[in-house]
Amino acid sequence: MTLPRSSRSVDVDGAQPYTITIAPGLLADGARLASHVRGRHVLLLSDSQVAPHYAAGVRTALLQARPDLQLGELVIAAGEASKTLDNFGAAIAALAELGATRDACVFALGGGVVGDLAGFAAACWMRGVDCVQLPTSLLAMVDSSVGGKTAVDIPQGKNLVGAFHPPRAVIADTDTLRTLPARELRAGLAEVIKYGAIRDPLFFQWLHAERRALLDSDAAALAQAIARSCEHKAEIVARDPLEKGERALLNLGHTFGHAIETEQGYGAPGNDNLNHGEAVAVGMVLAARLSAALGMSTAQDTEALRALLHDFDLPTEIPAGLSPEALLGRMRLDKKNIAGRLRLVLWRGIGKAEVVPDVDEAAVLEILAS
Repeated sequence: MTLPRSSRSVDVDGAQPYTITIAPGLLADGARLASHVRGRHVLLLSDSQVAPHYAAGVRTALLQARPDLQLGELVIAAGEASKTLDNFGAAIAALAELGATRDACVFALGGGVVGDLAGFAAACWMRGVDCVQLPTSLLAMVDSSVGGKTAVDIPQGKNLVGAFHPPRAVIADTDTLRTLPARELRAGLAEVIKYGAIRDPLFFQWLHAERRALLDSDAAALAQAIARSCEHKAEIVARDPLEKGERALLNLGHTFGHAIETEQGYGAPGNDNLNHGEAVAVGMVLAARLSAALGMSTAQDTEALRALLHDFDLPTEIPAGLSPEALLGRMRLDKKNIAGRLRLVLWRGIGKAEVVPDVDEAAVLEILAS
């Protein structure tokens, strides 16, 4: 089956509009990169997996286009465990050492962890400097680099310390997906599937039809999936930049997923804990099961989602050894909750997600325990 062809340039409207550019070879385009730098100070923030592949090339491209730039670099360890207040402090210290002024720019070269950390540092340095997102993972391209959410984790929960800070630009070089480990590709595809689940049944069907091409990293299929996902997110973010209503739909599966990540310990290179995309995959199935239990959807809807996730080799069950009561306790700290009541994104079937306030905790606990 075919989808209407998506643009490779997606505009995000709002008080601080910006453009998402999706194409191969963008990290070598120094003129494009440098066009987003208003001053002379640049901090390039990356991680230990991405930097060896791409940091030198980005640095060279920037300096060839703008020899006057003063460019500092910070490389953090790869993995969610690095999204900490300590590393936030390291980024702030790097900006201070650089002498960064208010027209400085932070470049986030990496996946979601790097993007969140760099964006938060940019939001806080001198009460806000520019941030250009250079996502190198599929998950970051379709989700975390778009929308201006920035944050770090604390022991009590994920993304509890952060700010809204829209990027100056998102530049998604699809060539970087060639070096993406297969597990990380699948994690990104979980977030892609989410867009079909919340508002696009045709996209959901297309993902099933194109699953082999996507898992084989077919460039055309991935570019289409990225663009379609970004179009959905851009449309929602433009209407609800601060997540006062509709934007919460983008969190289907995330309340459950974040609880699993926090309780299990964040996934990182070298451990078997679920990474973010895998936890969201499990969370979406739990949300679908809860929706069916509450009479909002059918068991057939749940099975269609579970089957698609399974086709992409994504987990659909809570990892062994996690206490339902402990997971519920983590969910009580979710940012979407209001007045101590669970507020979850559920659905009425494929493409029909909605925010449900005051969900009965007993029903949630039953799903977590079953």
